Amino acid sequence: MSRRKKIFRVPTPSGLEDAWLRMATTNAIAAARKTIDAGVLPPNTAVGRLSDVEWGWIVASVIFGWIETRAAQATSNGLNGQSVDKYIQQTGLQPDPWLTGAITCVLPELGNTRVDWNASLGTLSQEEIVAFLADAYTLISAAIRARDAGGHGVTKVLPPGEHPVVPWDDPIPAFDREVNVSS
Repeated sequence: MSRRKKIFRVPTPSGLEDAWLRMATTNAIAAARKTIDAGVLPPNTAVGRLSDVEWGWIVASVIFGWIETRAAQATSNGLNGQSVDKYIQQTGLQPDPWLTGAITCVLPELGNTRVDWNASLGTLSQEEIVAFLADAYTLISAAIRARDAGGHGVTKVLPPGEHPVVPWDDPIPAFDREVNVSS
């Protein structure tokens, strides 16, 4: 009877990344439980009865737990300070929240592009679709550059207290309206 040899396999980079993501998720959940166990929230409070402040405590602890683990991963991989952000920002979610956040910031300007919003996509000409996508690409690229540079917005931010009230059911911009977009 022969003894079976053990084969040691080297983990793949994707396997290591998966392990780090699982650890980050575990630590984020543990941080939320720690916040709850610390007495920040009244015991046995139903989720539907949590206030915005209490939700804020839970969400902040989850985010900080995630960042702590991803920063530990970047440190253990011996990366310099410029690459640490990459590990913190990589969530493994699709679509990427860092990308959707940048796109969300340019949606108001994207609504001002010169396109007939009442027409279906199939009725638009190739030139109209290309013009719209070029405008979208320019706005999204600027938003991504601003996000990566940090502290420089691409959208007009009004001072506190001067925000106009915009109804959620505002009309779609008219196609025949001229829009001045500064780039």
